[in-house]
Amino acid sequence: MIASVGFGLSILNKSMNRGDGNVNLFRQLRDATNVLELPEERFIANFRVSKDVFLMLLGEMEPQMKRNTRSSSVPPIVKVSTFLKFLASGGYQFCVGNESVSYMSKAKVSEVISECLNIVEQHICAKWIRLQKTLGEEDECKQSFFNSAGVPGVVGCIDGSHVRIKSPGQQQQHLYYNRKGYYSINVMVICDHNMVINYVDARHPGANHDAFVWDQSDAHDHFKNNFIRGKRNTWLLGDSGYKLQPYMMTPYRNPSNATERNYNKKHSKTRNVVERCFGVLKNRFRCIIVSRGLHYSPAKATQIINTYCALHNICIFYKNHLLPSDAMFQNENEDLGSFSSGDETAAITIRDEIALNLLN
Repeated sequence: MIASVGFGLSILNKSMNRGDGNVNLFRQLRDATNVLELPEERFIANFRVSKDVFLMLLGEMEPQMKRNTRSSSVPPIVKVSTFLKFLASGGYQFCVGNESVSYMSKAKVSEVISECLNIVEQHICAKWIRLQKTLGEEDECKQSFFNSAGVPGVVGCIDGSHVRIKSPGQQQQHLYYNRKGYYSINVMVICDHNMVINYVDARHPGANHDAFVWDQSDAHDHFKNNFIRGKRNTWLLGDSGYKLQPYMMTPYRNPSNATERNYNKKHSKTRNVVERCFGVLKNRFRCIIVSRGLHYSPAKATQIINTYCALHNICIFYKNHLLPSDAMFQNENEDLGSFSSGDETAAITIRDEIALNLLN
């Protein structure tokens, strides 16, 4: 902890004293806007992340920021604080621009947010959201899930959740109008036993079902190709909205005996982690709660969601924890349609074997 704070303070000193037009940070910021002087509790309430996370982001993002020698340029620390305030507030740029952290115009806030979103997506997301695991990480994941309810071979749990957006315009609105009655992006997430997000796909309109999003994803190709190459005893857990496949175990739709009911109970207990993951994500970043939503185009909303997922993982790494809100701790997306696949016979056999072994 001490080392990380020391490193962050070194970065802060560079930001304050660097000769970008001989501008001193404290000449541009009022004393009240030196956000790192806020008490930790108030800092987290404002930005939804700890100071350790803030300082790490400042260190990662500052080298990628545009250089500007004008006396009116915005220092990196102000850009990052404005960006995080935007993410925490639910995406109202005018309000963020009038906050004491920045005193920037709406146009300048928009420019800063776009710059920061691009930096995070291009330089941070790939570092913090990884589907590929080492053998050691995979074994740890399987063991932890097995300890939870006795289900073997689980390397992750998958689910989808709708994030409300503004109407994308008349030509596209039918694609984004979901079965719940609002415009949204259907966000698919795969997480591990620690609620770390290993994969996110936030590209698909809300009218698309979970199974479609999964079929079109790189994650599907990853698991399918691993199975084709001979990898066995490794699968995700998904709800009834997904196809039963050799690398995707789903519940029995109509359990007819004690074996199937027991399997469904333990499957649900194990897969509960991804629902808690969404709960924590939505509790930290309230604008992805359905009742609020993102007031942006689909493309920008996708960038924001990807950023939230990376920040979620960073916060877990830095032990900056939040509990899920009960109101958000629910499955929004389950689709009880009937699905089949070419691997159905093999998948049925695998699931039946797991169900029988769970009785022992």
